[in-house]
Amino acid sequence: MLKVGLTGGIGSGKSEVAARLAAHGAVVIDADGIAREVVEPGTPGLAAVVAEFGEQVLLPGGGMDRERVGKIVFSDPDRLKALNAIVHPLVGERMQQLMDAAPDDAIVVYDVPLLTENGLAEMYDVVVVVDVPVETQLERLTGRRGMSEHDARARIAAQATREQRRAVAHHVIDNSGSLAALRERVDALWDELTAAAGR
Repeated sequence: MLKVGLTGGIGSGKSEVAARLAAHGAVVIDADGIAREVVEPGTPGLAAVVAEFGEQVLLPGGGMDRERVGKIVFSDPDRLKALNAIVHPLVGERMQQLMDAAPDDAIVVYDVPLLTENGLAEMYDVVVVVDVPVETQLERLTGRRGMSEHDARARIAAQATREQRRAVAHHVIDNSGSLAALRERVDALWDELTAAAGR
């Protein structure tokens, strides 16, 4: 089993890279997807978030208001730490279950936004960083996701810098160009990963 850590800043296009690797046959474990799963209505995770942050973080249907939680935690490092203390252990446990279920010869890609921030690089055989300039991140977040520039800058500032991410990378995928160019880079990366896995 080859364990690949995939990371990149918000708006870098990491999900597109993960999808392309999955199409090649990688087993993709999506930390963000699991982070949503562990705070679904009725879970101990959501109960712990409500105990910490209050009923104000619930939507009328009982789900977590991710936008409201985001505004609270991305402007206050202590509140972000409190949220992470609840969610990260639950995510880690679920990721381990999924890894245990993967075939022995799998190339397992862990899509982990905060890999650098949480010092997780050494857990993986290979670390892949999807990299774009901050201006590109801002453009994508304010354009495609409709965030205000203030919120977009707060999200970017709460994450590792480009330099910090690049420092832990075995492979850096530049995604400041076209989708076609990105796909070519990911296809080349897949060839390298299969070689590293001894396939």
